Order: sequence, then structure tokens, then C-alpha cells
Amino acid sequence: MRFIPIIGLEIHAQLKTQSKMFCACRNVDDGVPPNTAICPVCTGQPGALPALNEQALELGILAGLALNCRIPDHSAFDRKNYFYPDLPKGYQISQFHLPIALNGWTEIDVPGGQAPRDRIRVGITRAHLEEDAAKNFHSPQGTLVDYNRSGTPLLEIVTEPNLRSPEEAKYFLQELRAILRAVHASEADMEKGQMRCDANISLLEVGEDNLPTQSFLNPKVEIKNLNSFRAVERALAYEIKRQAAIYEANKKPEASTRGWDENKGETFEQRSKETSADYRYFPEPDLPPQNLASLRQRLQSRQIELPAKTRARLEEEWGFSKSDVVFLVVNDSWADFAERVMGELGAWLESVGLNEDKKKLAKLAGGWLTSKLAGLLADKKLTLPEIKITPEDFAEFLVLLHTGKIGSANAQKLLALMVETGTDPSVIMEEHDLGQSMDEAALSEIVKRVIEQNPDQVAAIRAGKIAAIKWFVGGVMKATEGKANPSQAEELIKKQIGV
Repeated sequence: MRFIPIIGLEIHAQLKTQSKMFCACRNVDDGVPPNTAICPVCTGQPGALPALNEQALELGILAGLALNCRIPDHSAFDRKNYFYPDLPKGYQISQFHLPIALNGWTEIDVPGGQAPRDRIRVGITRAHLEEDAAKNFHSPQGTLVDYNRSGTPLLEIVTEPNLRSPEEAKYFLQELRAILRAVHASEADMEKGQMRCDANISLLEVGEDNLPTQSFLNPKVEIKNLNSFRAVERALAYEIKRQAAIYEANKKPEASTRGWDENKGETFEQRSKETSADYRYFPEPDLPPQNLASLRQRLQSRQIELPAKTRARLEEEWGFSKSDVVFLVVNDSWADFAERVMGELGAWLESVGLNEDKKKLAKLAGGWLTSKLAGLLADKKLTLPEIKITPEDFAEFLVLLHTGKIGSANAQKLLALMVETGTDPSVIMEEHDLGQSMDEAALSEIVKRVIEQNPDQVAAIRAGKIAAIKWFVGGVMKATEGKANPSQAEELIKKQIGV
């Protein structure tokens, strides 16, 4: 038997508002004392009435527009009824009958995918607003509840079942995160709980011609509360194998809701799958319907560049590589920083008449931004906006590299000092004597000493192993603590060995 996975996602993104969905309490992340950002509204006290957060409505519509959704003239809230300790009212205020966004789509690139699935369109069924529940903390002694998260504004985005592999699901979520950040609707950081995903999956049996051998979809399983891209990918891969094994045994999996155990690397049964009838939806009597027509018109006039366009422009206009632009766009503030750096470098190239070096500088900039600088910040647990390096100073740093005034090894030391101090790179280079400034006579003496200390390598080079010259260059750079010019050192090595 051969199966094709049929995958759809339900994503909850925490909206980037100042206050909660229906009250004036602060919209807080983790790090504040439990049960301190609460009020009678978000804890469901009798007689407390909700009032809609207009900023949440605006951000939800912006996200819907970015996902090519139709924004209707009206939306309304409903009560979704179910009992759980983290839901103080016994119901959740959500949108069911009249959501704020419908029938959208977004396209994603699938690295390594085979045509026609190397670029796919994923349909968006709907996007709607709702409030978050509280947060449970389980222990052997019992369960504690922190209501700080209760009432946090969420945008739930439901996709069509257009995804066909765990990898496609991961790439869609990464693109969705980039879109939500681009329109400033959500930080969508899964590790911080700002974006959570439920994955629905069933298997469709197909024949040798890839056509279905049956006219219906098999039972659907929902995997709840996946909180990382890796978890989504691994959970779906496990579920594909589990369901396929059941079919191979001439049985059928039951439609159910399952959890994901990250440590065991497997899903586990939680409960039978609910339907909309189980939640007994009815219109929320304390909130009037929303007229979206004028707000939709105003938001449609905003010119917001979405990630796909930004990536294409960075690649075409500045010459960054595909892998570089993916990193720059997905990480907050990096694309703008990179563009300003390239603007400074472009002005320098024009002033010295070296416009043909633009591609070389783009490659240099991409590597030092996405690898060296990003690595330094990750080690120090810093973000780009938290450091004092300006685009002008980073461009100057790259010019020092490009013109050979500093070597790669010492440039890494220089960059670390720039991150720590925010000082001009030329000043730091001079103060710490990091530049490539050795005169030829002094360098020649060091080359002579390194050659004399390594007669076996000299013999190998004279016997035809010319590549070993690079080994000598490395030895000279080490002996000079990176102050030698490697090209000059190589020429002196060749001259003294006689090749």
C-alpha cells in the first residue's frame, strides 16, 4: 500500500497589542509574577463585561490582507463552550459564524522539493480572532493556574489541507512567521509560545499512477499544541508511519486528538476528536457585530512589503545569495540593516570607481552578517537592535576587509570588539594593532624562519605538491598574529622556496 499525507494546519498567533482582547490588562509575555496581569473581565467574574480591543481587530485584518484573504463587511463574536481549568468563564469568546478573513492563500518555496511541488500555493480557509486561555502548571501535587495569559489576543489561521509532507508544513510555518512579523501583527516566536500549531493529518491510499484508490479521505487525526518547527516536522513524520502501519495491518486509525511527547518522539492519544457541534456555538450577547468596511479600506491602502518580495529585491538589487536573504528576512531588523550597509558600500564603490566589485561586496557582506555577526550575537544572547553597531560602521568594517587592511582572523577579533563597544572599526583596529601593516623586510624574515623550521614541507612543494604553499601561508599568518597580508606572504614564500 502507498499513501499520500493530507495535511492541514491550525495556527494560533499571539497578536502584538498593548492590552488584552477584551480588557485593559497588559498583554504580557512570561517573566512577570503569576496572576498579576488580571482583572474581573479576563478572570470571568460575574457581571464583568468585555470590550473589544480595536488594535487586535486592526492587526488581524492586516494579517488577513497579507494572506490574500477576503475581508468581509462584517464580523461577529461567538461563545465556544467547553470546560477546562484554564478557562475561567466556562466558554471562550471566539469567532465562528462571521470571521474577519476568508478564502486566502500564500505561496511557499520548498527547498529541495521536486517540481511541481518546489513551489506550492497553500489555501487559507479562514482567520479569526479569539481570546487565549490561562496557563496550567502540572505537578504530582496538583495543578496550578496562572491567569496572566487569559484573554490574550489570538489570531487563529486555518489552512486548506494542501500540504503533502512534514517538510512542506515546516516551510509554510516559517513563511507565515515571516509574514506576521512583516506586518507587525505578531512576533510569532514558537519557543516563547507566541505561535502554536495544531496539525491535522490523514493518509490517502494511491495506486501506481498516484491516483486515489478510494473516493474518500481516511479518518483525520489532530496533533495538538506543537510549539516548534522541529516538533511539527517530527510529529507529522511519526504520525505518517503510525497510521500507515495501522492500514498495513488491515485496520483503520480512529479520528482522534493526540499530543506530542518530545522526549519519546511519539504522539499519544488524548481524546476523541470534537466537532463544532460539541462546542455549542452561539452569538456572544455582550459584543455587537463589527463593521469592517471602512477599516478594510484604510488598511488596504498601506504599502507593506511582504517577505517574498523583500527576498527577491535583496537578491536582485543587492546581489545577496538565496540562503542569505532567507536569513535576513526571517530575522527581525536584519533586512533593513543589511540594506543600509549595502547602501553605504555602494556609495563607497562609486566614490573609488570600483562598481564592478558590487557582487564581491554582497558576498562578503552576506557571509559576515549571517554567519560571523549572527554567530556572535547568538553566543552572547543578544539581538541586532540591542547592539550599538551602526550600518555605517559595519560597512566601514567590510571595506577594511575588502581592501586588505585587515585579515580574516583579526577581523573576527575586531567584530567582537565592535559588538562590545560600538566603537568605530578603524579606531579599534589602530588601538589594538589588528591591521595588516607589516613592511616587506620584516615579513621576509618571518617567512624565512617558517621555511627553515619546516624542511619536509619545503621538499614536498619542490617535488610538485604546490598546494602545500597554503600551509606555509597559514604558518606565516599565525607567526605574525594576522598582521601579514596573505597574498604578499604567499609571493615571498614562493620566491624563497624557488617555485
